[in-house]
Amino acid sequence: MLELLKGLGYAGIFTGSFLAATVVPFSSDILVVGALVAGSSPLLTFIFATLGNWLGGLTSYYVGHLGKWEWIERWFRVKEETLEKHKDLISRHGSYIALLTWLPFIGDLLAIALGFYKVSFIKSATFMLIGKALRFLFWILLYSFFHVNIF
Repeated sequence: MLELLKGLGYAGIFTGSFLAATVVPFSSDILVVGALVAGSSPLLTFIFATLGNWLGGLTSYYVGHLGKWEWIERWFRVKEETLEKHKDLISRHGSYIALLTWLPFIGDLLAIALGFYKVSFIKSATFMLIGKALRFLFWILLYSFFHVNIF
């Protein structure tokens, strides 16, 4: 596994982090820690993972932006009352919700919802970048703190 990570390099970190921020069920956290274990630079790992995950989140935002109420109701069988309830929640908290798009499972749905409800792109993108950067900074600092070179 370590050899595979070394072979993919930073392009692999970027791509994996990008895919993990879309609806592809994949953990970029494991990817980042694996890259660090494989000897990747913490700074470059941080940059490529953050950019990939952020752009993946923006892609999810865009997918939501393309969505229409009728589609959601018809294809996903979500009632209008449910959509209205979610709209109220999104309207109340606005782009600050983007800080949570790094969360496993629901983060992708939050990014899609931000786009679907047409929350400010600039604010959402900014808070999304901050949230995702803090997530990877946490993992890199945690790894650095506990790192014991066993290889």
